[in-house]
Parts: sequence; structure tokens; C-alpha cells
Amino acid sequence: MPAVKAARPTDIFTPDNWARLTAVSKWRGPLMIAHAWIVIIASIGVAVWTAHPLAWIAAIILVGSRQLGLAILMHDGAHGLLHPRRKVNNFLAQWASGIFVGSDLQSYRAYHLIHHRYTQQPEDPDLRLSKPFPTSKASMARKILRDLTGLTFLKQRGAQLVTMLSAARLIIMSGGKVLSGYDSKAGRPEAGLAGETVDPAKQSVAQTLFIGKVTAQFILAQLLLLALSYLSGFGALPFLIWFIALATTFQLFLRIRNIAEHACTTTGSEDPFTHARTTYANWLERATVAPYWVNYHSEHHLFMGIPCYNLPKANALLVAKGMDQRMTIAGGYWSVLKQVTSLPATVSA
Repeated sequence: MPAVKAARPTDIFTPDNWARLTAVSKWRGPLMIAHAWIVIIASIGVAVWTAHPLAWIAAIILVGSRQLGLAILMHDGAHGLLHPRRKVNNFLAQWASGIFVGSDLQSYRAYHLIHHRYTQQPEDPDLRLSKPFPTSKASMARKILRDLTGLTFLKQRGAQLVTMLSAARLIIMSGGKVLSGYDSKAGRPEAGLAGETVDPAKQSVAQTLFIGKVTAQFILAQLLLLALSYLSGFGALPFLIWFIALATTFQLFLRIRNIAEHACTTTGSEDPFTHARTTYANWLERATVAPYWVNYHSEHHLFMGIPCYNLPKANALLVAKGMDQRMTIAGGYWSVLKQVTSLPATVSA
């Protein structure tokens, strides 16, 4: 299908407004990443110091939310919005945020830009996240249970670990020769999505090697955090809180964020104002499922050159011009969850 139509900023914003909205700060990106890590460290520190069950629960919730925050900031980096200097932007997105939650900047960037180009069309690689909705309350409850018990994490990371071991076997069996002959681009998630021809045999090997590399980076990042945990003087306890959050609340918050962005929207290629949903978030939602203004997703799809901290300003200008009448806007995440669980109970997964 054709790419979705894009909005024209000049039809909506004055040149001065557009310049202010798209200005990328040298400091706000690094400060947001620092904020995420400070909240993580402080939450874990309070939980370990007090040794109170409620502090542990609060830490797992807050750490999971800031892990989502790191993923969101990596997403901003994929759009070049963390820092005006590309090298600094890429470093922050990959090595200060994305790697710790299992993301790879370069592959995510290419994959994600295809999502923007073909939002909710058959070519959209993220269509699988919104296509199952609406669903039943029972189905959603099962998804939430899998997230909070770590089953979602184990399924995803377990498959990646198996692939990493397969990659190691390929390298060993070939004496390292497989590394010199494979096309790294063919192994990335976006390979073949934009209509280009990809050799299936080469793609299979390349995907195995690529997933193996990303998984190895993720494991090394976790080992680094484990080492820092021991250096703190509290043994493995700080890392345990981080890891439990990564396997549970992070998975749940990530799912809810994904659902709110596109599930049950009336997306089509003709009207760019229908490509995503903006969800107004209260303080609790901003502290959990919607950190760093990720809830302004319609504005992001309309104008993906606007840094996350300027999305509320874009929203205010759009509302002032009455453009919100064309947009899909929800009053909160609870209302979105009610909308996407409107089907009768079934035996669906």
C-alpha cells in the first residue's frame, strides 16, 4: 500500500512556532536520561536501605516505569532528538539507555521509520501490536498475568538466548568465516519490510548473527549492572530489584503504552491526524505507563521532528486551532483499556 500521508507543518504552525517546537536542546536529552537513572537508583536505594516490602513493591513499579523511560528516550534518539550532535545523540540512545533494556539503536531506527511510513498498513512492522484489538477482558487479564509473572520476558529473552547460542555455534563451526561473509543489514528486523529483495538463506544466517550480537550486548549490560550492584556494598539485591522490574512491570507498562498508541484507532493513509492516539495522562500514569511525554503519540506521528519535551506545546497549539477534532484523543489510559477490551469473553490468547 502507499505510504501514509504526512501533515504539513506550514499549514498549522507559524515559522517561529515551528522553529521553537523542533529545536533540539543540548541539555534536555542528557538530563532526561540522568533523571531516569536517578529515579532508578534512588528507588532501589530506598528499598534496600529500608528492607520494607512496600518499598520493594514501589521500587519495582518505579524502576519498571523508568526502564520504559529509557526505551522511550532511545526512541527519541532514533529520531535524532536527544542531542543536536549526531554522535552524541547516538551514544546516548545506544549506550546510556537502549542497551540496558535490550534495544539496538541502528536496527530500531530503520525498523521504526518503516512504522512511521506505513502506520497501520499491512507493511507496518508494528501492526502485530495493535491488530489483536479489541479483545476480551479475559484475554487482557491473561496478558497482564503473563507480564507480571515474568512469562512474557522469559518467552522473549529465552528465544533470543537460544538464537545467541546458535550464532555462537555458527561462528565456532565456521572458524569465524561466517562473520566475514554475511550481510549485517539483511539480519536487521527491517530487512525485507520496505519491499527490497532479500536472499532467504543469507537472511536466516544474518538474522541469527544479528540477534546473537544484540542479545550478547544486553547480557553484558546486565552483568555490568550486577557488578555495580556488588560494588555498592549490598551484594546482588540492587540488581535483583532492577531485574525483577525488567521482567515484570516494564513488560506490562510497555504493553499498555503500545496498546494506547494505535489499538482501535481509525488509521488510514488519507488523513495523517488519524494515524495514532494521544492519551491525556494524570500524574500516576505519567509516573508509570507514560514517562517523558510519550502519551502525545498523535503529535509525534504528525510531526516526528519534535522532541518529546515539546510535544505538549504542539498539542496546545493544535487544540487552539481546533485540530483536536480530527485527532484520536483519549481522556486517560483506563478509558483506552476499556475500549480495547470491549469484546465478549472468548478463548483467545
